Amino acid sequence: MRRYAITSRVLFPGSDDRQRSALVEQAALWAADGVDFVQLREKDLDAGQLAELARRMLERLHGSHTRLRTRLLINSRLDVAVATGAHGVHLTSAPGQLTPVQVREVYETSSLPRPVVSVSCHSLAEVEQARHNQADIVLFGPVFEKSVAGEFIASGQGLETLKAACALAAPVSVFALGGVTLENAAECLAAGAAGIAGIRLFHDLPEQRDKL
Repeated sequence: MRRYAITSRVLFPGSDDRQRSALVEQAALWAADGVDFVQLREKDLDAGQLAELARRMLERLHGSHTRLRTRLLINSRLDVAVATGAHGVHLTSAPGQLTPVQVREVYETSSLPRPVVSVSCHSLAEVEQARHNQADIVLFGPVFEKSVAGEFIASGQGLETLKAACALAAPVSVFALGGVTLENAAECLAAGAAGIAGIRLFHDLPEQRDKL
């Protein structure tokens, strides 16, 4: 099962500096555990802060024995991804967003290896568009109802819609996102997903590393 971890430093205690350091250490743990992709999603950081954090994470990923496997993708910031030599970029399906083809063109112009480009999709129409735009990965969700500390966040679209999304996206890999747990991960794979994606799910590693 392939895994796509999404960062959120606010899940760690302490000052902002301590949270960033903890996130770097978490990325190293993910790499050691064989997580396939790490999306750096700290949207509140400016370009300079995000680039510094990305470089620290890349240094740890490159220093791990799994450096050829774990890929760091930067959420929405192509400029930061190119400046730091990150492995790729995550895009939304919002109108006016860069396309995967455009991202690859910028990487090629910058003499960087071909990037991995993931796209978040919340409808079958967005999945079809992502496939048309030649995305490498589709994050589809929410599959299940999302809640945090018992507070409702969003309704889930269900396994049948996930199954339809996987069929529509083919041959692009689909990762199930939203409300995914250890208990329902196998159902996502049975529906055709290549793997699972999430934030809190992966922040519980290493306790879960023997179960995923």
